[in-house]
Amino acid sequence: MRPNHKIFLTLFTIAGIFIARLAYLQLFTDRYALNAANTSIKTDYIIPQRGIIFDRNGRILVGNQPSYELSFTEALLPPDFDTLSFSQLVSISKEDFINRVNEIKAEKYYSRLTPMTFLKNLSREDIARIQERIFKYPAFSIVSRPQRKYEVNTSGNLLGYTNQVSEAYIKRDSLYYLPGDIAGMSGVERSYEKELRGEKGVRYIQKDIRLRNIGSYKEGKLDKAVVPGKDLTLTIDYDLQHMAEEMLVNKRGAIVALDPKTGEILTLATGPDIDPNLFTGPNKTRQLYKLQMDSFNMPNYDRSLQAGYPPGSTFKLFTSLAAMQMGVMTPETVYPCAGGFNVAGVRIKGHGGADPLIPSIQVSSNCYFSYAYLAMLNKYPGNPSRGVDEWKKIMNSFGFGEFLNNDLAVGARGLIPGSKFYEKRYGKKWKPMQAVFNGMGQGDILITPLQLANATAAIANKGWFYTPHIVKLVDGKPNPDPRFKVKHKTLVEPRHFDAVLKGMEAVMLKGTGAALRSQDFTQLAKTGTAEVPQGRDNSIFVLIAPAENPKIVVAAVIEHAGYGSTWAGPAATTIAEKYLTGELKRKHLYDRMINASFMPEYYRQWNEYLKKIGKYKPDSLRRQQTADSLKAVLDRRKSDSLKRIKTAAR
Repeated sequence: MRPNHKIFLTLFTIAGIFIARLAYLQLFTDRYALNAANTSIKTDYIIPQRGIIFDRNGRILVGNQPSYELSFTEALLPPDFDTLSFSQLVSISKEDFINRVNEIKAEKYYSRLTPMTFLKNLSREDIARIQERIFKYPAFSIVSRPQRKYEVNTSGNLLGYTNQVSEAYIKRDSLYYLPGDIAGMSGVERSYEKELRGEKGVRYIQKDIRLRNIGSYKEGKLDKAVVPGKDLTLTIDYDLQHMAEEMLVNKRGAIVALDPKTGEILTLATGPDIDPNLFTGPNKTRQLYKLQMDSFNMPNYDRSLQAGYPPGSTFKLFTSLAAMQMGVMTPETVYPCAGGFNVAGVRIKGHGGADPLIPSIQVSSNCYFSYAYLAMLNKYPGNPSRGVDEWKKIMNSFGFGEFLNNDLAVGARGLIPGSKFYEKRYGKKWKPMQAVFNGMGQGDILITPLQLANATAAIANKGWFYTPHIVKLVDGKPNPDPRFKVKHKTLVEPRHFDAVLKGMEAVMLKGTGAALRSQDFTQLAKTGTAEVPQGRDNSIFVLIAPAENPKIVVAAVIEHAGYGSTWAGPAATTIAEKYLTGELKRKHLYDRMINASFMPEYYRQWNEYLKKIGKYKPDSLRRQQTADSLKAVLDRRKSDSLKRIKTAAR
């Protein structure tokens, strides 16, 4: 065959394929028929009910309530449209009507053929009045969009909120979202958006020459049925969650509780908290703006997931595990701690004397764990970079310095510094003493409360953990996400955990946590008091209970509160008590927590910051203090009212 013939044959084949495809689309599908007839066929979208969110015990946390809006399709607007009468019907001025139409036309995704949101948040009374006469205005339709109804008044960061989709949101999934659609913007609402949103229904309605409905297109054969969103059952126990949020009123910090056997998150509380009811209603936009602009309280900042804290003495547990795994110490190792740590001009005060590991955990010896960390960096003489990288890998295996790859909307990596960090700061020939404070949980280490709880669960399990997660059931069936079925093993051998667990037992029997010992269940714990440059120390506490068969792990951080056993400790142990016994027996600990306030310290720090940047205004600060104090009182009254209602119901 000649070359020219081959070219003609190829072109003929391509043309034949193209013609066949075109014929198929035109003769056997409705794709182009609908486009050609789109001025006489109206597309109605049916918005599905969003899935309901329950806690682990079946309590409804987030449901739905009806919300109505008017949509506008310019292609259906007749030339003789009576603007004045329509404006009177919907209670707006003629000027407002014109301005709103112009705003719609200016939107990026505007189309004459696409229904666009004209008015939102219409009341039932508005709809009842409009419904009788809306048929006269075919360019406008009443659209029912389910709006979220929050059945609780705490945990706004955890649950999240929904809002109208932005241009960027539409770009991420332009096959589903249209301008005016609602989607999850934060929390569970965002991370489980696809499950919660459902699938829109579609109806194709034929119009006559006067744009009146004359029935379904092709008898409804092309219509799509609406699919409601899937219900979610969270791993959260809301009684515990609400209790934790109450203890964080007038405080900043977080309380996280996990089931160490499953990785299920029982409590994920952050302070300050947000009432999710602020996310609904006609003032929603203004409320969201106020929350975002509150740079003092930063309520949108979820400290349980996003805040990186120096872990203080709680980190000594992990220092000892890494040192034993690296072979530089054993539980019987004794360091010269009688006079504290004093090496190469670095002096660190400490508790206890020249003791082995378990008594050193019991009294929280700064000296002991500084020596242990120094031993890891000196494992390879003259090469601290190799030692610190080996330590870093072990810490990463506990989930420190890593994203946990869970089902939460936000998170932070934290910081576990390695050789690159120190070589960049000090040069290639950096010295181990420049990083020695890491051993006692100070220095350059930053850990989120969720990471700390997860790593403590790994101690409870002697070296393994499941990825922490927030959703237990999807539509009544176990969460199918494979990430939460993988057992992650740390790089520390199981045999090394026994001594650390005995040390945590000693903390509660006769050490720094002895005042928090319960007569109803056994506890393993470690206190932490982390120095921070802004002001008073952070109070930190980790807890495992019961000791013989761990069912709950709690990590608590209270910013600028003082000793770990004084503030974070009571928060952790009361959460464990309520979960394990079903009641709060040591009410004095709980009452002490809910009545305490560290706002004066936070205001003092804020004052100093404003002075530093030249924006200090005493009158403004006093007004803020008064408003915050009033809010705290109202929150307490609301909480007490809810308790009385629950008690009466029982």
